[in-house]
Amino acid sequence: MKTSLAWLNSYLDKPITADQAEPLLTDVGFPFDGCDELTLSTGATDTLMDVEVTSNRSDCLSHLGLAREVVAASGLSLVPPEIELPSDTGVAIGDLTSVESNERGLCPLYTARVITGVKIGPSPKWLVERVEGAGLRSVNNVVDITNFVLLELGQPLHAFDMGKLAGRKIIVRRAQGGELFTAIDGSKHKLTGKMLVIADAEKPVAIAGVMGGLDSEVTNETTDILLESAIFDPLSVRSTSRALKLGSDSSFRFERGVDPVGVDRASRRAAKLIVELAGGTLAEGVIRIGDDEPAPAKVSMRVSRCVALLGIDLDAEHICGSLDRLGLTPQVDGDIVTCTIPTYRLDLKREVDLIEEVGRLYGYDNLAVHSRIELEVRPKQNEVVARQELGRVLAAHGYHETITPSLLTEEHAKAFCPDSLEPMALAGEARRKDRFLRPSLLASLLNCRKHNQDRGNEGVRLFEVAGTWGDRDGKTSQVTSLATLTDAPDPHEGFRNARGAIEELTQMLGGDDVAKTLAFEPVDDARYQPAARVMLHGEECGRIGVLCDAFQHRFGLQAPVVLMEVDYAPFAANFPPNRTVGNLPRFPGIERDLSIVVDEAVTWRQVEKCVVDADPKMLEDLQFVTIFRGKQIGKGKKSLSLRMRFRNPDATLRHDEVDPQVNAVVEKLKSGVGAELRG
Repeated sequence: MKTSLAWLNSYLDKPITADQAEPLLTDVGFPFDGCDELTLSTGATDTLMDVEVTSNRSDCLSHLGLAREVVAASGLSLVPPEIELPSDTGVAIGDLTSVESNERGLCPLYTARVITGVKIGPSPKWLVERVEGAGLRSVNNVVDITNFVLLELGQPLHAFDMGKLAGRKIIVRRAQGGELFTAIDGSKHKLTGKMLVIADAEKPVAIAGVMGGLDSEVTNETTDILLESAIFDPLSVRSTSRALKLGSDSSFRFERGVDPVGVDRASRRAAKLIVELAGGTLAEGVIRIGDDEPAPAKVSMRVSRCVALLGIDLDAEHICGSLDRLGLTPQVDGDIVTCTIPTYRLDLKREVDLIEEVGRLYGYDNLAVHSRIELEVRPKQNEVVARQELGRVLAAHGYHETITPSLLTEEHAKAFCPDSLEPMALAGEARRKDRFLRPSLLASLLNCRKHNQDRGNEGVRLFEVAGTWGDRDGKTSQVTSLATLTDAPDPHEGFRNARGAIEELTQMLGGDDVAKTLAFEPVDDARYQPAARVMLHGEECGRIGVLCDAFQHRFGLQAPVVLMEVDYAPFAANFPPNRTVGNLPRFPGIERDLSIVVDEAVTWRQVEKCVVDADPKMLEDLQFVTIFRGKQIGKGKKSLSLRMRFRNPDATLRHDEVDPQVNAVVEKLKSGVGAELRG
């Protein structure tokens, strides 16, 4: 920031030289980039200092802000400017003008004051010296005052010639696509619908936060002034400024944020100076459209944490003294220091921010440098290990992990959106095609599969763990989901493979007890054919199914795929699992295979339940083997093969001990699902 030394000294109880200012500001984080001695048009001399200000310290893009830093670093006293409105006012401002704001999101606050009967002319000597001392050109008394307040307080202002405002009103709106605008510097621009403008009843008269228009600028013929002081969205100002290749001192500050309480303060300061230097009458009142002034926030810091982080032994008294010099009014309660944050300090939000302030004033050069760094060794967090275990299990099943974009087109976002959610679109991106946050990972995996298909890759298996978003009853819902995609030339085989992967994953993440609660229940879902609910602990946590033909063609796929998507949280909640470890079996077991013919509608879960209900003694394991359909089985029937393993832990098991158990299972299958033994 270009800083006038004479101007800076006007806010200090004792003046300092440039040689004194440089180390003071550099030591607290504002290094110099050179100084120039200036001879002003008034014949006075000044020193123009180029001070580097980081993007998070917008409060120091002003002479008063830098003066606060000098005071904190030197122990001098601050002499703030007087800001009082004239006591004599004219008619009510509502009788002279009106303000309408159609974009409260992009303009959280807009204020307007009106001064009538002003006389435009040259600025007085002191004002010329202030403006030129900061590297600007003096224009006239009103324009110089708006520049003066910007450089003094850091709040951009703009003065409109009210006589040139159609309808003598202000409308804050987006530009209409194709509108033309001529800026004060004479440059011509074609505006887009994304840009915020300040308009009168007919046309744009300023690009919000960037620059005013030539048609409404203050000239020697101006008699009535509308004074604007506002807050504009930093991202909107930045994108508009870059798109038009039009920058200004105002846009530079709006992009970094301005003090919400300083909006009215700057407006009062400028109105006072205009009446004093240009005459005229200030209309009674102010038009204010937008947010109320926020109360100062409070942030707490632990003294012990400050000492540990900085590595120096500081007591609470020293810490509070540093924070008090910065105007943070610290209060101590044991180990806790609580500060009231001025509204102009937009960068102070966390404990570590306060610690940084203490370190700044203590002097980073004074911090001890240790030759060794001590590291505390800690085990990996369970969440991290669980995520690694998930990747290991699915990779062993042949899956490849994907990292896909989180934005989708509206069509793809709605394709797999749960019934209770609505897709969420990015604000301000109405013309962007892929502007919807994905409510499901499945569309992303299908797009990835299409990409592989176009390059001739077959036998693809994909998985992803990532966030999904949606709107549920007006509130944002965010869920971490696990989704898989499996190529399935044989849909039934693909379904079983995907199911087997989630079963093993559940056992590895949650252990045997959690794995026993995993179940699959048939469900009607137009997107799949067939489909099942994935149940864990008796609650639905996702779905698995073969993608139906309509959705397969919708995503441009030539072969069937099996999809699965579940909420990841309940699967990882029990990690690490409690496992039971025993001795290896001492005696051999006996395996018996059964092939049964059942109706097509009978599920494996029903068959499994029949076996369990039969309560066969010494049954160690039950496994699905295969399924067969054919003419010899009959229409509407299928042959299902299962394998049972029996074992006696204390002795060698005999076949005549197993036969009654198998017979009991067969009888239960016959009565339970109408099964017939296949010969």
